[in-house]
Amino acid sequence: MDWTLSGIDTPKPLLIAAAIIPAALLLLYIYKKDRLEPEPPGLLIRLVLFGVVATFLAVITETAGTFVLDLFFEEENVAYNLLMYFIVVACSEEGFKYLLLKLSTWRHPAFNCQFDAVVYAVFVALGFALWENVGYVLMYGFGTALIRAVTAVPGHASFGVFMGAWYGVAKKYENAGMPDRARLYRRLAFVLPVLAHGFYDFIATAETDAGALIFLVFIVLMFLAAFLIVRRTSRQDTFI
Repeated sequence: MDWTLSGIDTPKPLLIAAAIIPAALLLLYIYKKDRLEPEPPGLLIRLVLFGVVATFLAVITETAGTFVLDLFFEEENVAYNLLMYFIVVACSEEGFKYLLLKLSTWRHPAFNCQFDAVVYAVFVALGFALWENVGYVLMYGFGTALIRAVTAVPGHASFGVFMGAWYGVAKKYENAGMPDRARLYRRLAFVLPVLAHGFYDFIATAETDAGALIFLVFIVLMFLAAFLIVRRTSRQDTFI
Protein backbone atom coordinates (compact mmCIF):
# COMPACT_ATOMS: atom_id res chain seq x y z
CA MET A 1 0.00 0.00 0.00
CA ASP A 2 1.30 3.44 -0.93
CA TRP A 3 1.18 5.68 2.14
CA THR A 4 2.77 8.71 0.48
CA LEU A 5 0.59 11.80 0.31
CA SER A 6 -0.80 12.53 -3.16
CA GLY A 7 1.98 10.46 -4.69
CA ILE A 8 4.61 12.98 -3.53
CA ASP A 9 7.67 11.59 -1.81
CA THR A 10 8.30 13.11 1.61
CA PRO A 11 11.92 14.04 2.45
CA LYS A 12 13.56 11.44 4.67
CA PRO A 13 14.42 13.86 7.54
CA LEU A 14 10.76 14.85 7.73
CA LEU A 15 9.72 11.20 7.78
CA ILE A 16 12.14 10.45 10.62
CA ALA A 17 10.90 13.47 12.57
CA ALA A 18 7.30 12.37 12.03
CA ALA A 19 8.20 8.93 13.36
CA ILE A 20 10.02 10.22 16.45
CA ILE A 21 7.89 13.18 17.58
CA PRO A 22 4.81 11.22 18.82
CA ALA A 23 6.96 9.00 21.04
CA ALA A 24 9.03 11.96 22.25
CA LEU A 25 5.90 13.88 23.28
CA LEU A 26 4.58 10.90 25.24
CA LEU A 27 7.97 10.42 26.91
CA LEU A 28 7.93 14.06 27.98
CA TYR A 29 4.37 13.75 29.29
CA ILE A 30 5.20 10.72 31.44
CA TYR A 31 8.42 12.30 32.68
CA LYS A 32 6.54 15.41 33.84
CA LYS A 33 3.97 13.29 35.69
CA ASP A 34 6.72 12.00 38.00
CA ARG A 35 6.07 14.61 40.68
CA LEU A 36 8.05 13.30 43.68
CA GLU A 37 11.55 12.80 42.35
CA PRO A 38 12.77 13.00 38.73
CA GLU A 39 14.59 9.92 37.49
CA PRO A 40 18.28 9.99 36.49
CA PRO A 41 18.64 11.02 32.82
CA GLY A 42 21.25 8.32 32.24
CA LEU A 43 18.85 5.60 33.40
CA LEU A 44 16.02 6.94 31.23
CA ILE A 45 18.23 7.07 28.14
CA ARG A 46 19.37 3.52 28.82
CA LEU A 47 15.75 2.37 29.11
CA VAL A 48 14.86 3.90 25.74
CA LEU A 49 17.88 2.18 24.20
CA PHE A 50 16.84 -1.10 25.82
CA GLY A 51 13.47 -0.63 24.13
CA VAL A 52 15.31 -0.41 20.82
CA VAL A 53 17.26 -3.58 21.69
CA ALA A 54 13.95 -5.31 22.42
CA THR A 55 12.85 -4.73 18.82
CA PHE A 56 15.82 -6.69 17.48
CA LEU A 57 15.34 -9.52 19.98
CA ALA A 58 11.63 -9.70 19.15
CA VAL A 59 12.38 -10.00 15.43
CA ILE A 60 14.38 -13.16 16.13
CA THR A 61 11.69 -14.88 18.19
CA GLU A 62 8.87 -13.70 15.93
CA THR A 63 10.68 -15.05 12.86
CA ALA A 64 11.18 -18.41 14.59
CA GLY A 65 7.59 -18.46 15.84
CA THR A 66 6.20 -17.66 12.42
CA PHE A 67 8.24 -20.48 10.90
CA VAL A 68 6.82 -22.96 13.43
CA LEU A 69 3.24 -21.76 12.95
CA ASP A 70 3.55 -22.09 9.19
CA LEU A 71 4.42 -25.76 9.65
CA PHE A 72 1.18 -26.60 11.48
CA PHE A 73 -1.48 -24.05 10.51
CA GLU A 74 -2.87 -22.44 7.41
CA GLU A 75 -2.01 -18.78 7.38
CA GLU A 76 -4.66 -16.26 8.41
CA ASN A 77 -7.21 -18.67 9.92
CA VAL A 78 -8.49 -17.91 13.42
CA ALA A 79 -6.21 -20.35 15.25
CA TYR A 80 -3.18 -19.08 13.34
CA ASN A 81 -4.01 -15.46 14.12
CA LEU A 82 -4.66 -16.13 17.80
CA LEU A 83 -1.34 -17.90 18.22
CA MET A 84 0.48 -15.37 16.08
CA TYR A 85 -0.74 -12.23 17.81
CA PHE A 86 -1.05 -13.42 21.42
CA ILE A 87 1.89 -15.82 21.65
CA VAL A 88 4.42 -15.10 18.90
CA VAL A 89 4.08 -11.30 18.73
CA ALA A 90 2.72 -10.14 22.09
CA CYS A 91 4.75 -12.53 24.24
CA SER A 92 7.92 -11.74 22.29
CA GLU A 93 7.59 -7.97 22.35
CA GLU A 94 6.21 -7.54 25.87
CA GLY A 95 8.46 -10.30 27.17
CA PHE A 96 11.66 -8.63 26.02
CA LYS A 97 10.43 -5.25 27.22
CA TYR A 98 9.72 -6.73 30.64
CA LEU A 99 13.00 -8.66 30.80
CA LEU A 100 15.11 -5.59 29.99
CA LEU A 101 13.00 -3.43 32.30
CA LYS A 102 13.54 -5.78 35.24
CA LEU A 103 17.24 -6.31 34.58
CA SER A 104 17.91 -2.57 34.50
CA THR A 105 15.63 -1.24 37.24
CA TRP A 106 14.53 -3.80 39.85
CA ARG A 107 17.60 -3.27 42.05
CA HIS A 108 18.37 0.26 40.93
CA PRO A 109 18.64 2.71 43.86
CA ALA A 110 16.56 5.31 41.99
CA PHE A 111 13.55 2.95 42.04
CA ASN A 112 12.15 4.32 45.30
CA CYS A 113 8.63 5.49 44.32
CA GLN A 114 5.73 3.51 42.91
CA PHE A 115 5.23 5.81 39.92
CA ASP A 116 8.88 5.27 38.95
CA ALA A 117 7.79 1.89 37.61
CA VAL A 118 5.35 3.52 35.19
CA VAL A 119 8.07 5.88 33.99
CA TYR A 120 10.54 3.04 33.47
CA ALA A 121 8.11 0.74 31.66
CA VAL A 122 6.80 3.49 29.38
CA PHE A 123 10.34 4.58 28.47
CA VAL A 124 11.19 1.01 27.44
CA ALA A 125 7.90 0.66 25.56
CA LEU A 126 8.33 3.94 23.69
CA GLY A 127 11.94 3.12 22.86
CA PHE A 128 10.52 0.03 21.18
CA ALA A 129 7.72 2.01 19.49
CA LEU A 130 10.07 4.76 18.35
CA TRP A 131 12.46 2.42 16.55
CA GLU A 132 9.65 0.33 15.11
CA ASN A 133 7.92 3.49 13.94
CA VAL A 134 11.00 4.78 12.11
CA GLY A 135 11.17 1.53 10.15
CA TYR A 136 7.51 1.58 9.16
CA VAL A 137 7.47 5.26 8.25
CA LEU A 138 10.61 5.05 6.11
CA MET A 139 9.10 2.06 4.35
CA TYR A 140 5.54 3.29 3.81
CA GLY A 141 5.61 7.06 4.04
CA PHE A 142 4.10 10.02 5.84
CA GLY A 143 0.55 8.67 5.89
CA THR A 144 1.75 5.78 8.02
CA ALA A 145 3.33 8.24 10.45
CA LEU A 146 -0.01 9.96 10.92
CA ILE A 147 -1.90 6.71 11.46
CA ARG A 148 0.65 5.22 13.86
CA ALA A 149 0.86 8.49 15.80
CA VAL A 150 -2.70 7.90 17.02
CA THR A 151 -2.69 4.08 17.14
CA ALA A 152 0.54 2.08 17.49
CA VAL A 153 2.68 4.61 19.38
CA PRO A 154 0.12 5.40 22.11
CA GLY A 155 -0.71 1.69 22.03
CA HIS A 156 2.82 0.76 23.07
CA ALA A 157 2.73 3.53 25.67
CA SER A 158 -0.49 2.03 27.07
CA PHE A 159 1.07 -1.43 27.27
CA GLY A 160 3.93 0.21 29.15
CA VAL A 161 1.52 1.88 31.58
CA PHE A 162 -0.18 -1.44 32.33
CA MET A 163 3.21 -3.08 32.83
CA GLY A 164 4.54 -0.31 35.01
CA ALA A 165 1.47 -0.02 37.21
CA TRP A 166 1.72 -3.65 38.34
CA TYR A 167 5.50 -3.60 38.37
CA GLY A 168 5.37 -0.73 40.86
CA VAL A 169 2.96 -2.64 43.11
CA ALA A 170 5.32 -5.62 42.97
CA LYS A 171 8.22 -3.44 44.08
CA LYS A 172 6.14 -2.08 46.97
CA TYR A 173 5.43 -5.61 48.20
CA GLU A 174 9.06 -6.63 47.71
CA ASN A 175 10.20 -3.73 49.89
CA ALA A 176 7.54 -4.63 52.47
CA GLY A 177 9.01 -8.13 52.83
CA MET A 178 6.19 -9.91 50.94
CA PRO A 179 8.02 -11.74 48.13
CA ASP A 180 5.08 -14.00 47.19
CA ARG A 181 2.84 -11.02 46.50
CA ALA A 182 5.69 -9.32 44.67
CA ARG A 183 6.03 -12.35 42.35
CA LEU A 184 2.28 -12.35 41.70
CA TYR A 185 2.28 -8.70 40.64
CA ARG A 186 5.41 -9.15 38.53
CA ARG A 187 3.53 -11.87 36.64
CA LEU A 188 0.59 -9.50 36.17
CA ALA A 189 3.04 -6.87 34.90
CA PHE A 190 3.85 -9.27 32.07
CA VAL A 191 0.50 -11.00 31.45
CA LEU A 192 -1.77 -7.94 31.26
CA PRO A 193 0.29 -6.09 28.60
CA VAL A 194 0.49 -9.33 26.62
CA LEU A 195 -3.29 -9.69 26.64
CA ALA A 196 -3.82 -6.05 25.68
CA HIS A 197 -1.18 -6.23 22.95
CA GLY A 198 -2.50 -9.52 21.57
CA PHE A 199 -6.07 -8.28 21.43
CA TYR A 200 -4.94 -5.01 19.81
CA ASP A 201 -3.11 -6.85 17.02
CA PHE A 202 -5.80 -9.51 16.59
CA ILE A 203 -8.68 -7.09 16.05
CA ALA A 204 -6.53 -4.69 14.02
CA THR A 205 -6.30 -7.37 11.32
CA ALA A 206 -10.08 -7.82 11.03
CA GLU A 207 -11.03 -6.71 7.53
CA THR A 208 -14.68 -5.93 8.24
CA ASP A 209 -16.62 -2.83 9.23
CA ALA A 210 -17.55 -4.48 12.52
CA GLY A 211 -13.90 -5.31 13.17
CA ALA A 212 -12.88 -1.72 12.48
CA LEU A 213 -15.54 -0.45 14.89
CA ILE A 214 -14.44 -2.90 17.61
CA PHE A 215 -10.84 -1.82 17.11
CA LEU A 216 -11.76 1.85 17.41
CA VAL A 217 -13.76 1.27 20.60
CA PHE A 218 -10.99 -0.89 22.06
CA ILE A 219 -8.18 1.61 21.51
CA VAL A 220 -10.26 4.50 22.86
CA LEU A 221 -11.04 2.51 26.02
CA MET A 222 -7.44 1.33 26.33
CA PHE A 223 -6.01 4.82 25.94
CA LEU A 224 -8.54 6.17 28.45
CA ALA A 225 -7.67 3.43 30.95
CA ALA A 226 -3.94 4.13 30.56
CA PHE A 227 -4.50 7.87 31.01
CA LEU A 228 -6.54 7.34 34.18
CA ILE A 229 -3.94 4.93 35.59
CA VAL A 230 -1.18 7.47 34.96
CA ARG A 231 -3.16 10.30 36.54
CA ARG A 232 -4.17 8.28 39.62
CA THR A 233 -0.76 6.67 40.15
CA SER A 234 0.98 10.02 39.80
CA ARG A 235 -1.35 11.76 42.24
CA GLN A 236 -1.15 8.94 44.80
CA ASP A 237 2.57 8.34 44.42
CA THR A 238 4.53 7.61 47.59
CA PHE A 239 8.08 6.67 48.46
CA ILE A 240 8.47 2.91 48.85
